[in-house]
Amino acid sequence: MSYRIGLGTDFHQLVFGKKLWLGGIEIPHSKGSLGHSDADVLLHAICDAMLGALNLGDIGIHFPDTDHSLKDIDSKILLKKTFQLIREKGFRIVNLDTVVCLEKPKIIAHTDGMRLIISEILDVSPGDISIKATTTEKLGFIGREEGIMAQAVVLLRKVD
Repeated sequence: MSYRIGLGTDFHQLVFGKKLWLGGIEIPHSKGSLGHSDADVLLHAICDAMLGALNLGDIGIHFPDTDHSLKDIDSKILLKKTFQLIREKGFRIVNLDTVVCLEKPKIIAHTDGMRLIISEILDVSPGDISIKATTTEKLGFIGREEGIMAQAVVLLRKVD
């Protein structure tokens, strides 16, 4: 059996007047992520992890911010399209481990919903997806609530 592992990381600036999308869910907060799409940092990190596992480049290659058709696109669509590429290469997800780094808001009340949305798109059990959160203890741009970061690690298995 062939296994591949991938790591994805994404950052977005936090600004007033934007919605905060994480894991396909709108999180109530005074600031939101700035980006060409809906700027869902978690879904973008997952896309990059899957693409990286199969040496398919990164999210910017497949969904460039110069493509006006992608302006304000729902990142769940990007995740679905990325997963299609993975399936076309004959791979399935074994498990996914993620972490979101932000000072505020606390997201624990939303992680089950995120896991459900992501699991439906990636055709795995919610139990195969881990979503954790941490802060930077008020250090740096994340600690000053100027930005948000997410990382994802995915294990893929070649389907016979």
